[in-house]
Amino acid sequence: MKRRRQAKAAFTLAIVGRPNVGKSTLFNRLVGKKLALVDDQPGVTRDRREGAGSLGDLSFRVIDTAGLEDAKGGTLEARMRAQTEAAIRDADAILFMIDARAGVTPSDKAFALEARKADKPVILLANKAEGRAGRDALSDAYALGLGEPVPFSAEHGEGQAELYDALRATFADSEEDEADETATDETGGDEHALKIAVVGRPNAGKSTLINTLLGEERLLTGPEAGITRDSISIDWEWRGKKVRLFDTAGLRRKARVDGKLEKLSVADALRAIRFAEVVVLLLDATIPFEKQDLTIADLVEREGRALVIGVNKWDLVASDHGLLKKLREDATRLLPQLRGVSVIPVSGLSSKGLDALLEAAFAASEVWSKRIPTAQLNRWLSAALASHPPPAVSGRRIKIRYMTQPKARPPLFALFGNQLDALPTSYTRYLTNGLRESFGLHGSPIRLSMRTSDNPFDT
Repeated sequence: MKRRRQAKAAFTLAIVGRPNVGKSTLFNRLVGKKLALVDDQPGVTRDRREGAGSLGDLSFRVIDTAGLEDAKGGTLEARMRAQTEAAIRDADAILFMIDARAGVTPSDKAFALEARKADKPVILLANKAEGRAGRDALSDAYALGLGEPVPFSAEHGEGQAELYDALRATFADSEEDEADETATDETGGDEHALKIAVVGRPNAGKSTLINTLLGEERLLTGPEAGITRDSISIDWEWRGKKVRLFDTAGLRRKARVDGKLEKLSVADALRAIRFAEVVVLLLDATIPFEKQDLTIADLVEREGRALVIGVNKWDLVASDHGLLKKLREDATRLLPQLRGVSVIPVSGLSSKGLDALLEAAFAASEVWSKRIPTAQLNRWLSAALASHPPPAVSGRRIKIRYMTQPKARPPLFALFGNQLDALPTSYTRYLTNGLRESFGLHGSPIRLSMRTSDNPFDT
């Protein structure tokens, strides 16, 4: 893992404005990577997303928001607005973004009033200001009463020097950035944090579960399926241990994925799985082990990630006393490639079983990272070969000489011998199951690598 000098975030910025003015494009530019989904369709962003941003020698925390939708009551738009208002409360300053080409709209004026009420520094950013059409519209922005607009192009990167000057002027009295040698990964966090992605079908309760873990309404939830679109990462601590949680969009069958935006959401969820160390597959207790659940579990195994199964909404089926035993038997039968995977009953609403779920995730990480000494492996291998020798191929018996473990995360075992490419699947399954049972590698993918001698006389 690369190490780089990372300056301490001296302040927090919230990017706000009406939908489709380019907030997520700006967020991606400030954090230096495409973390937020971007599309021409308005209202793509729903949850607030945080990241480590920088501009020149300035380092800061930046929050992308859903925007200030004009909505009331218990609607999805009203809950999105509440997330934006929470981001404004957490921020030290507001980047208020408008579309310079569209000019100042009535919504911009109404939301500018809300921004002024926050009693925090506001930097007015006139996005899409590249070219004459954008510059000609800048004069309208003064009507918002937020001071001089900063002409900008989030897509093309124009206006970064002007934004830097505005930030410097706003935070002239801020504490100086402190640089220290810090291990960082793709999203700028602590390398020691266990990365856990929560995945599942739409409406399995993923966001509700994470909100209950955090003890706050950090993620947007509701009865509507498919609310989550971006994969949101959240840094957290559990019993003094660092955790990075990833909430993901619901994964439907490929044939039912409809439209560009949903395809982007699914791709984002798949990236979260690849980045995670442990994946929590959340099932709906009322309809567990649907075909799509098994497809997701198989995907996790193919990506080589540790798996824990959480059976959510357990309060709805708790009266069925034999159900948990049956579900664990079903997991063994339906997911033989992950034999022994933990199946934990949970309730995101009542917080039942959440500590057990986290305990299982940390235990799965230890199994996933386990290394077995070569001498111990080969003692086991000798016994396994004596009990069940490999079959003969074309009159010559396949010979396995020895075994090593060159890698963990997931455990990878290298077999050395002759004609190993001819080993039948049933025999590699015998070896895999034996390794799993003998060394406690339950619930983790196991990889076998065949190293066959090129010498035809090596028998």
